[in-house]
Amino acid sequence: MELKVKSESDVDSWTEVKLIYSAALRQIQTKLEILNEEFQYVHRYNPIEHIKARIKSPESIVKKLKRYGYDSTIKNMVEYINDIAGIRIICSFTSDIYRIADLLAQQKDISVVSVKDYITYPKASGYKSYHMLVTVPVYLTDKIVDTKVEIQIRTVAMDFWASLEHKMHYKFEGDAPQHIRQELVECSKLASDLDDRMLRLNEEILAISDDKETME
Repeated sequence: MELKVKSESDVDSWTEVKLIYSAALRQIQTKLEILNEEFQYVHRYNPIEHIKARIKSPESIVKKLKRYGYDSTIKNMVEYINDIAGIRIICSFTSDIYRIADLLAQQKDISVVSVKDYITYPKASGYKSYHMLVTVPVYLTDKIVDTKVEIQIRTVAMDFWASLEHKMHYKFEGDAPQHIRQELVECSKLASDLDDRMLRLNEEILAISDDKETME
């Protein structure tokens, strides 16, 4: 008989933590791949360009715990660090982001803990992305662990911008020159404008294609 574990705090070793979070990532990645394949089959279209998955390193987790003021324990890791398991979904268009988010939320074994829509409400830096914190059950031989996974969904343009912003943050240790920060904000606006124009162009192309098919 399986023991239902209601909290990840019952996990007692880093090795087991990695096993559990890796399993959670594989489950969500498989779900995304299936959804993308179904879209190709039904709509002849792939909303997902590519998927990146990673487990946060112990060094990064300890650094984050210290920043939050917590001791470096396994219990604190799984309780207070929400992005130990992270998956990034890169989409072609902004509309695909919300479509994928809705489809994930409808999965019966995925529970949405929180959502942060940095696309509708960008950060002051210009950062845009759609974040979901979810839990997915990982079935082990003697227990079921509801495991947290942070999901980030972006367009290609958003991801390109975020990659440069991330490099800048570490290069200047969070204290970049004002003119560089301002330039990044301007670049974010340009990337957003490009996303909007590409979406409108894609919708026009689809509309023309539909009209041609109807006429035939």
